[in-house]
Amino acid sequence: MSKHDGHFSDGQPLGKIAPSGGSAVREATSVGANLLDVKDLRISFAGQEVVRGIDFSIARGEKLALVGESGSGKTVTALSLLRLLQNASISGSAQFCAKSSALDLLALPERQLREIRGQDIAMIFQEPMTALNPLFSVGDQIAEVLQLKMGLTTAQSALQAIKLLADTGIAEPQRRARAFPHQLSGGQRQRAMIAMALACSPQLLLADEPTTALDVTVRGQILDLLAGLQKRTGMAVLMITHDLNLVRRFADRVAVMENGRIVEQGSVAQVFADPQHAYTRKLMDSRPQRDSAELPMAPGKAPVMRARQLRVSYPVALPGFRGWFKAGEFVAVHGASFEIPVGQTLGVIGESGSGKSSLALAALGLHPHQGDLQLAGRAWSPNPISSNANNQAIRKAVQVVFQDPFSSLSPRMTVQEIVGEGLLVHQPELTAAQRRQRVREALDDVGLLESQFPQLLERYPHEFSGGQRQRIAISRALMVQPQLLVLDEPTSALDVTIQKQVLELLQRLQRQRGLSYLLITHDVDVIRAMAHQVMVMKDGEVLEAGALDQILLTPRHPYTKALVAAHC
Repeated sequence: MSKHDGHFSDGQPLGKIAPSGGSAVREATSVGANLLDVKDLRISFAGQEVVRGIDFSIARGEKLALVGESGSGKTVTALSLLRLLQNASISGSAQFCAKSSALDLLALPERQLREIRGQDIAMIFQEPMTALNPLFSVGDQIAEVLQLKMGLTTAQSALQAIKLLADTGIAEPQRRARAFPHQLSGGQRQRAMIAMALACSPQLLLADEPTTALDVTVRGQILDLLAGLQKRTGMAVLMITHDLNLVRRFADRVAVMENGRIVEQGSVAQVFADPQHAYTRKLMDSRPQRDSAELPMAPGKAPVMRARQLRVSYPVALPGFRGWFKAGEFVAVHGASFEIPVGQTLGVIGESGSGKSSLALAALGLHPHQGDLQLAGRAWSPNPISSNANNQAIRKAVQVVFQDPFSSLSPRMTVQEIVGEGLLVHQPELTAAQRRQRVREALDDVGLLESQFPQLLERYPHEFSGGQRQRIAISRALMVQPQLLVLDEPTSALDVTIQKQVLELLQRLQRQRGLSYLLITHDVDVIRAMAHQVMVMKDGEVLEAGALDQILLTPRHPYTKALVAAHC
């Protein structure tokens, strides 16, 4: 590897190739119609087969989407084409029609494959923050590819790096080229990754979930950018994704993977109009659905939460000598006003940096705020983080479910300890046996039964799937019988089928318990399934707010219109 992580300029083989007959390099006498032909691809780790004899092809200039849930084998399939899998055994063939001959990528010597990586075949990784080297500017990282692969001088590569950034639509490309990855937004980092991948005009681009971590408006921009670049350069694209909206919008053909096998493939129009395999139909049916049996609004009841001119700010250092004498201020939320009725959901939608999370922190009493904010008729004390009697009573009334269930659950605590922890604070008079029984009942409510999971209470979070961990997190939040749940992107880290199950669970619990939700999300489909009232935020301002149908069917603000259109 080069000094910059993610570049393919040097290094040793990462995957072990299973022996096959014939010479190490198998070349065809002529180039076929397809750019890539994969036959009987098998990948295993420590004897466990994860990709089980799949076949697919990509024509020149074609966009193929490889679709499936986590663990289906999509990403390892893409990585195997460049032999970037560590400790993997790979067999089969992957004929790549480069220039005048067809080369088997799985049988090439490492030195010859190194010439193809980044030049004829490039890759966009899922998380640009981890794929980019934090110690070098993005311009230097793009320039390095140009120097190593194209032989450009330092000055030539620096100028070309700026041009590539400009081609991807980054504003002020000359200044951004000098920026380090942490100084860019998620969309800007992804554009920098695309610029790096396209630096050598590859014939095939492998895009591994290139928009998963992005806001919906930025996601649309990246898709349009990729489609435009693909059309202009004529390259083929293999898109790895679980987002069916993305597939419908971007791809020409789709291949559906389940448990290491391709169960169905065909044109996007054909597969979406008439899916043949049960798993494909399951994916198609996994769009979040609204439960028709909703809890009616309780007349005359005071709202669970009421905010008037809520303002949330953070101290920042002022530049120069002024910073010696006074601190500056960054305002994350500007005067937001809203109410959450009993048994209803307020959906707050907006892109990263819009102020959604700061609003949630104020609602949870985890950050100081200005203005009037009341929960169950009580206001947070001047220092909301303090543990006085008033704040403790409010904390019992409001709980939170975080975005990533794995990082929000302590890996050193058992399920019994995680779910029952709130009882130690809010109901210390309970005996150990009573707490254990309450934990068991709470887990039953979210569909985790000891009959399905022996010794459930003694297990640790890593022993559960993502959806099961989120159910544990919901169970923990409900343990102290709150009136309001703050749901911070509760399904964005989950596969589409698991996402649907968790949303159905939350809707059922809302009906049964009369819960109110403050739902933080960037997904219009989740808003459509869960929310009664919607508040649209951007740059800390509330752009518009109102009933669900009003906001989604007749949006007034251009930003809201763009959000809704991106999900159509």
